[in-house]
Amino acid sequence: MLVLGIETSCDETSAAVVEDGSRILSNVVASQISLHEKFGGVVPEIACRAHGELLIPAIRSALEEAGIEKTDLSGVAVTAGPGLIGALLIGVSTAKALAWALEVPILAVDHLDAHIYANNLAHDVEYPFVTLIASGGHTALYLTSSPTSHRLLGSTTDDAAGEAFDKVAALLELGYPGGPVIDRLAEKGRSDAVSFPRTMLAESSLDFSFSGLKTAVLYHVKGQNAAGRPQGPPDDAEKADIAASFQAAVVDVLCEKLFMAAAAEGAGRIAISGGVAANSALRRRISERAEKEGIIFYVPPPALCTDNAAIVAGLAYHRLARGESSALSFDAYARRGA
Repeated sequence: MLVLGIETSCDETSAAVVEDGSRILSNVVASQISLHEKFGGVVPEIACRAHGELLIPAIRSALEEAGIEKTDLSGVAVTAGPGLIGALLIGVSTAKALAWALEVPILAVDHLDAHIYANNLAHDVEYPFVTLIASGGHTALYLTSSPTSHRLLGSTTDDAAGEAFDKVAALLELGYPGGPVIDRLAEKGRSDAVSFPRTMLAESSLDFSFSGLKTAVLYHVKGQNAAGRPQGPPDDAEKADIAASFQAAVVDVLCEKLFMAAAAEGAGRIAISGGVAANSALRRRISERAEKEGIIFYVPPPALCTDNAAIVAGLAYHRLARGESSALSFDAYARRGA
């Protein structure tokens, strides 16, 4: 079964062909970073225009790289949400037109479910396992019992982890996107240089909160010196220390909550996914602790952590193989449950 996946939920335009839910024949990703970096974040209007220009060429490239014709496709899958509603509609409208023209089934895929599926494209996973999704728009824990079954255990009450990375990078004038640049800069700094808070909420809570940490970084960067006068902007060495200390605080919370969830569910397997899952410090910390505690740890390669269409097509296979499909009248949605 050859499934074409389409992903336009934010600022990555992607098309991919996946065979039988596991073999990636192509995974084309057209990045929009150069369009948004001058603004320090994603501008929805610009993202929508770019998707309109880039999606059809991405689909053609995906088919060409896969070595197939569009008539070979068994189905079309597209991210329906959550995400930027205008950007999602570009992908959804294109997918509907293609499925209708080819007379093949179409499947609306949830963006978060697709991120969880990333590990299936990299590992022979066993169920159940606890999944941490950490990205620019989402931070949540799920108990995953099958490719299509996930139970929410906890989520962020304010900022997502990736959003905090982007905002701290903007405070330090490091550029966009914030996650990769902070990850690189943190290697040059001391993670204990600044004592930033680790917000754990209630003792047994599996929810997250990063707004206090973000504010603490703001006060540190824009605060007063020992003489009570506003201090100047941090130099390069100070920025490295701030980046390392901030990253350590995020990693501490994400790691601790993930293992708390695993213990609460009696799970011997854990996984991470989403853009923040590409962070080297997070991957290293969880891997070391999992090995020490005898827990199996699944993590996708970085290319499958960020938004891409292979995870959309891969997940869709399992539902299409059961005879499921979506009506052409389905809607895109900005928030889960909307």
